[in-house]
Order: sequence, then C-alpha cells, then structure tokens
Amino acid sequence: MPELRFDDRVAVVTGAGRGLGRAYALLLAARGAKVVVNDPGGGLTGDGVDPDPAAQVVHEITAAGGEAVACTESVATAAGGRAIIDSALDHYGRIDVLIHNAGTVRRGSLKEMSYEDFDAVVDVHLRGAFHVVRPAFPLMCQARYGRIVLTSSIGGLYGNHGVANYAAAKAGVIGLSNVVALEGAADDVKCNTIVPAAETRMAEGIDTSAYPPWGPELVAPVVGWLSHESCSITGEMLTAIAGRVARVAVAEAPGVYRPSWSIEDVGAQLDAVRNMGSPSIFPVVPDGHAEHIRYSFEVARRTQAASHG
Repeated sequence: MPELRFDDRVAVVTGAGRGLGRAYALLLAARGAKVVVNDPGGGLTGDGVDPDPAAQVVHEITAAGGEAVACTESVATAAGGRAIIDSALDHYGRIDVLIHNAGTVRRGSLKEMSYEDFDAVVDVHLRGAFHVVRPAFPLMCQARYGRIVLTSSIGGLYGNHGVANYAAAKAGVIGLSNVVALEGAADDVKCNTIVPAAETRMAEGIDTSAYPPWGPELVAPVVGWLSHESCSITGEMLTAIAGRVARVAVAEAPGVYRPSWSIEDVGAQLDAVRNMGSPSIFPVVPDGHAEHIRYSFEVARRTQAASHG
C-alpha cells in the first residue's frame, strides 16, 4: 500500500501538547498535514495555563520541516471551541480533520464527588467535543469532506472506580459521535470514536511495571487512519491499547417476545433475555436507530403470526 499522506489537509488536534494528542499531531504533520496544536497546558485536573507544551510540539513539527501553529484556548467553553476552529481558518483557510483528544481527570468516589468536579470534567470531555464539533461540522459539510475523531475511553465503556464524571462524559461522547456520523454521511463527513489507552499523565499513580509496551505511538496510527480520506468507516468505535486494535460495538441478544409481561415473567425469562448466543449489531449508519425498531417490531409480528398459525 502506498504511504497515506495528508498533503494540503488541515488538522485540529485538541489536547495536543502532551501524550496521545502530541503523538497524533506529530504523525499527521509528518505525513504532510498542517496542524493546529491546541492545548492550554494546564495540569491534569484542568487547572492553570502553560503555553509551553503546545509551543514545544509546534517547534518539533516545524524543526522537522512541517507546518503547525499553537492555540492555547480551552475546549471547556463555547467561545474557546470556536476560537480553536477559527485558528485553523485564520492560519490555513480551512479545516479537514478534527481530533478531539483533550481531557482532564478529577478523581473521587461517587459518594463524595463534588458537583464542581463533575461539571469540570464533563466540560472538557463531552461539552468540549461539542464545542469544537459545532463550529467545524457545518464547514466540513459545506466543503463536502471531513474526518472527525472523538475520544471515548475504556472507562466510558465499562466504568471504573472513582471517576463517575469521566465515565459519564466518555460514554456521552459515543452518542455525540454517532449523531455526527449520521448527519455527516451525505456530505462525506465521517466521524468515528477512538477508545485508547496508553502510558500518559493519566496513568500516573498506577503500577505499570508489569505492563507490556503501551505507548501513544501504538494508538496514533489508528487515529491517523480514521483521519485519512481513505477511511472507509463511520459511526464506529475502535479501541487501541498495547498494540491491540479492535472494533467495539453495541450488541443485543435475540431476546424474548411475549404478548404481555408481568414482573414475574421478566424474572423467569431472564436467562433467555440475557443469552448472547446470536447477538445482533445495528450499524449506526445508515439508520441503526430505525433498524433496531424495525427488527423488534418484526420479531413481534413474526411470533404473533406463528402463534396464530
């Protein structure tokens, strides 16, 4: 396969001053993209501002012969999100790729988590995704081209202790990504979700001595492909961790149909209801929502017809 390049493409990467975002920005720039390196440079909890991380990544890109500009606005506000997209327009006149990677962590048990800490994390991960997608999406649709990659998490899929704010935000990103994929399909604006795990600041405090290599460089090529014009999927989730890349999907058991249910019936039928022996997956695009309903209604009609035959 020939090298997949991003010549003449403009990419915005949020949270690109360190970790995964830095790896994404460096890779796309090395393949020819002009990159807006967005990062306010704050601490892991989102506090403070430091222009150096974004500036350093820009320096690395330009020193290697690439093109990049730093933007230290925060995705946590609508104004910040607009300013990030405007940075791409002001410097390069367009936007082709949007990767929302910015993230913060404020840990605390559900029994004790403050509303401030819940909102602060949701503001960056979930609202932050909307704050950059909202101004970028119409431009991509008008240009009839775009690639958007939003970031969920293993915690968003399966939860984790002490991060109700983070888990809720990352689960919400999946729903947003699905809508972007649906509404962008007619204009070749593809949107997918990356579910990454890598050794970054967010892994601080975890004993990783027995882990295999799991650096950002093992995730970046997956995001690079999702960002490329040759990307052939939309409305999907890919996970990348320690060299393993896999599709993640919502699956449904065949289920049980009854013309009426009681509470007792649910309990009695629970094993059959939960049996995932022959699961169904309804792709987001072209119309997973309606396909789910059609499938369920057809099961009801078919079962009713069989009972009357």
